[in-house]
Formats: sequence, C-alpha cells, structure tokens
Amino acid sequence: MMNKLVALFTIFLAVGMVQAQNNILNAKSFDEIGEKTLEQVINDNDKPLPYGFVGDRDILWERNVWEKIDLDEKVNFPLYYPVDTNFVGSERRSLFHVITKAAAEGKVKLYADSYGNTERKFEDLGSSLKRVDTSDVGIQRYNETGSVPAEFITTTTINANMVSQYHIRGVWYFDSRQAEMKYRMIALAPVTPDVNFLDDPQGIELFWVFYPDMRDILHEAKVFNEKNSARPLTFDHLLNSRHFNATIYKIDNVQGDREIESYITNNSMMQLLESDRLKETIRNFELDMWNY
Repeated sequence: MMNKLVALFTIFLAVGMVQAQNNILNAKSFDEIGEKTLEQVINDNDKPLPYGFVGDRDILWERNVWEKIDLDEKVNFPLYYPVDTNFVGSERRSLFHVITKAAAEGKVKLYADSYGNTERKFEDLGSSLKRVDTSDVGIQRYNETGSVPAEFITTTTINANMVSQYHIRGVWYFDSRQAEMKYRMIALAPVTPDVNFLDDPQGIELFWVFYPDMRDILHEAKVFNEKNSARPLTFDHLLNSRHFNATIYKIDNVQGDREIESYITNNSMMQLLESDRLKETIRNFELDMWNY
C-alpha cells in the first residue's frame, strides 16, 4: 500500500500540470504573474479528483486513527512554509494561512472536536488568537491621564510561524471489492500555543475542519515543489498521497478512544514505541490477508 502511495506521488511530481501555474513566462506585468489565461482555465479542468463511493458491505475492516504531523520534521516543511508572506508571491501560502483564511471568510465549518459534535465560530477564537497587554507604566499613565499611549500597549497574535503540529483524523479500511487497504482523511486541526500561555509546549487544537469540505480550497492552494518550480502541487494532492510523516497518538478503542499518553505517562520513548506498534497492527492486517 505504501509503495502505491509513493508511486502516485511520484506521478504528480513528474507530470504535474500542462502549464506552469504561475504564468510567469507569459506575464506582461507583475499583476499578471499567478493569473491563468482563459485557455489555461479551459484546458486544466482543474478540480480535485472526487472520492469514489464505498459501500458499507465492501468494507471488510477499518480503524479510525488520529495522528500528529510534527512541523519540525523536514519532510513536513511544505505544510509549514512560507510563514512570512511579505517576501513571496501571492500564490504561495502556508497551510495555516489557507485554512484560517477560509475559516475567517466562513467558507468552511469549524468544530471543537474531531467527531464534529460541536460547531464553533471563527469569531469565538479571538481570545486564543490575539492578546493585548498594557505595561505597568501604561497602567500608571492611564491612572494619571485616563489614556494609554500606544507605545505602552503590546499586541500578540498567533501567526503561521507559531504552528507546531497538525492533528489529523483518518480511516484505514480494507476494500474487499478491490482487495486493497486504503486511507481516507476525515478531519484536520492546526495546533498552536494558546496566546495566553505561549510557554505551554503542548499547545491547543484551534479548531477541526471536515477534510472533504476543504478539498476544493486546498486544491486551489499550491505547494512549493523543490524538484521543479514549473510543476507545483496542491495541498490536496500532498495530504491525500500522505506525503508527510505522522505519529499515531490515538486509535479507536473500547476505553472511549483514549490517547496513548493517558495509559503510558511521562515516558516519550515508550509512547513512540506504542505508536509504532499500533501502526504495525494496521500494516500487518493487509499482509495477513494474503497469508494462508
């Protein structure tokens, strides 16, 4: 299964789009860079590949899996950069920029958890994304004059460079009709520090989004291709092909889908080994299907 995913991603790298996305060679001004011509739009028919229907009777086996994508790992850098948009073109944005922009514009529903039990509004995230502090001198000036000069006010905002991880929920399932193990991403959440507790190493899940709702938006957002700038990928291609490294932190279980760290505490090494063990149980299921 993993070899097939790698092969599919290689095809995306080698083939890409017929025309370069940024139109840089045909542009007559800076404003035209990144804009597709009418011919390109017609020829591209640029839509995400729809998921095929999977009948319940065709699913022989499945497991829900929650994973962490650590953005400190080099293979995951395409999901992190660029964090400073002042020095790149408008067509290049990080995954955090793409998701939060869509959330702020109301283009996608937000949820408080990966099960979609409770909806959230982007406006309700303000206290977690932005903090305004007044220095002691500013407070003293306010007591004396009734106003605070701007130089005594500090505003802290959660930015793309503060994203430490992405949490994803997905389903591994064995399709008996095609006799193949497959993966389908269900939900995704950016993990950042709470603006009120920036020193907390754990961070918080800002919100969850139902991944199929984001596919059209993620398909329009391009990812930098280190091997060929003329063939940019999309975030939808990147995530669906699982071209990232992730660590399992939870798998559905009888104990209320408890997390690994709830039964293996204060031991990062053992938690990592447990994550690898759970990953092997999924891999071994497909291998065992062909052993007699």
